[in-house]
Amino acid sequence: TAWQLAGHMQTESFAFTAQPRVAGDFKYCDQIRDSIRSAKRNTSEGFGRYYPKEFARFLRIAAGSLQETKNHLQDGLKQQYLSDERHEQLKRLCLRAMKANVRLIAYLRHATSPEPFDTPRQNP
Repeated sequence: TAWQLAGHMQTESFAFTAQPRVAGDFKYCDQIRDSIRSAKRNTSEGFGRYYPKEFARFLRIAAGSLQETKNHLQDGLKQQYLSDERHEQLKRLCLRAMKANVRLIAYLRHATSPEPFDTPRQNP
């Protein structure tokens, strides 16, 4: 769910930054797109690390990127790239992604690491 919500947030962020009025602010678009990409990318990479502690470390990085994305949304509101209503929708989606991330970190804190892969034994 954390990865899916980050993905949904990415889709919505890309949609609003594609609007002509926003798209002209290249630096803003690059920053918000990069921050939300980072959230999804780090969630995915953490999952691929296999061990709970490593996964949680990447989720903490993703949490920072989600917080950065939330900050960019606030900037978008101030620049009038977003209406109050659209800002609220995107902020709520971002907060849902953050909450899912925090819950997954909490779960991983108590998760048991899997046994390492056994290496095949060689016959003497």
